Amino acid sequence: MTGSPAGAVDALLEGKVALITGGSKGIGFAIAEALVSQGARVMITGRDAADLERAQARLGPRALSVSADARLAEEVERAVQATVDGHGGLDVLVNNAGIGIFKNAADMSSAEWQSIIDTNLSGVFYYCHAAIPHLRRRGGGWIVNISSLAGKNPFTGGAAYCASKAGLNAFSEALMQEVRYDNIRVTYVMPGSVATGFSGRGEPGKADWKIQPEDIGQMVLDLLAMPPRSLPSRVEMRPSRPQKS
Repeated sequence: MTGSPAGAVDALLEGKVALITGGSKGIGFAIAEALVSQGARVMITGRDAADLERAQARLGPRALSVSADARLAEEVERAVQATVDGHGGLDVLVNNAGIGIFKNAADMSSAEWQSIIDTNLSGVFYYCHAAIPHLRRRGGGWIVNISSLAGKNPFTGGAAYCASKAGLNAFSEALMQEVRYDNIRVTYVMPGSVATGFSGRGEPGKADWKIQPEDIGQMVLDLLAMPPRSLPSRVEMRPSRPQKS
């Protein structure tokens, strides 16, 4: 997709409310920044209150933040309700919170496995479950799940992470079919290498060939600007000129 004319996006996001999980840094912050720049009011969530406060200050008066652990259903419910209470409703949910622990299955503890699955997969279910009634009350909306190409391209040391993202892809496909007639569009975005330093894999901003977080922010804007008759249910993003092996 290409970038949409600013006026078209402004008309769509002015008065809209978005909740972005994992929104204090990296991809989540870039998405929040993109949506705020086009008129949306946002709520960002995460586990580190200090990071959230700094991110909220950078985003400006259209942003709120609330500390919430995606692994805990009761905290997710509280975060969604705080969004509705603080901004008056909910139109867009972006499930971006995720963790990666990269070990061979034989070397991974059961607690590490559970933490990845609970955050990357169960947490998405919790947020969708809590958000869908509010989206329905607004007459529809968007759910954008940030997945990974790892969900279709498994690699050594990524058994848990790849499994969590493959599950997220399947969940997104099923959910899309369940809520489409409520005017709720569901899509999942599968980036390749992103320059964020995710889980210690590389340094943020150090690899010019990688996808930048703001590229994913632009992709989310492009999705939200799609005509109501269209549903891009899966988006794959790759660096255009990756390093040659």
